[in-house]
Amino acid sequence: MHLSNQAAGALLMALQKCLWEQTDIMPLLQEMVFEMSDDGLVVTNPPVVSGDLSELEEEAEAERERE
Repeated sequence: MHLSNQAAGALLMALQKCLWEQTDIMPLLQEMVFEMSDDGLVVTNPPVVSGDLSELEEEAEAERERE
C-alpha cells in the first residue's frame, strides 16, 4: 500500500494548515478518511486551507527588507 499524490498533498496541506493556525495536527489527521484507489491511498476529505494572501505578501516583503 502507498500514498497517491493526492493523499501526500492532503497530508502536506494538513501540515501547512496547522502551522498557519498554530494548532495540533493530530485531530486533523485522525479525521482523514483514506480509501484505496488504482493510484494508491486517497483522502476523501482533504483539509481546506484558506487565508489572506495580502498578509502573506506583507510578511514576505518585511522579511526581504530585513535581509
